[in-house]
Amino acid sequence: MGREEQVLVVERKVLEQAGMFQGLVFDVRRYLDKLFVPGVPRFIPRPQAEADPGYKQLIPYVIMSCGGKYLSYVRGRRAGEARLTGLRSIGIGGHINPIDADNSSLFAYLYENYLTAVQREVAEEVSVEAGHSDTIVALLNDDSTEVGSVHLGIVHHWILDSAEVSRREQMITQMAFMSPAELREVRDFMETWSQLCLALLEK
Repeated sequence: MGREEQVLVVERKVLEQAGMFQGLVFDVRRYLDKLFVPGVPRFIPRPQAEADPGYKQLIPYVIMSCGGKYLSYVRGRRAGEARLTGLRSIGIGGHINPIDADNSSLFAYLYENYLTAVQREVAEEVSVEAGHSDTIVALLNDDSTEVGSVHLGIVHHWILDSAEVSRREQMITQMAFMSPAELREVRDFMETWSQLCLALLEK
């Protein structure tokens, strides 16, 4: 029997102490300085994290753009989060897991290790052959949904040198670069986090 999946979380009270919010917040450094403190982020079993709103799972949410258009896709039936199946997304990312048992504790403490994990998470879902910049532009919280109540998004913006991106995960379907206007036309078919980020794209 395989090991139970471990995911990176912070206690909700840490977010509350930093300043609870609904939707997007752009004072990124203020929050990251409180979230990535030794002893604050840690790994717990995913089933526990999914069932307990007292924890927030840290989820990198990477938005990719090239030439004013944004990578978008529909989550297929093999999506890891069944509650998001069939919805369009503009975010690539997922749960942060321990690299291995020996350094999982150290990993949870270091912001640099988080950034390395983001690269790995993205590479599991898509192949990015283009050079890119990486900027954390916002944090995202949505307690209005069952999924959102146990997750905290860290929104990254990757600006790509070219649109050389191909899928690796079968759950990614209908992938294409779309303009903000095109995305607005399908807004009602987007997952909540992508709906919240759509307004950010136009700024």
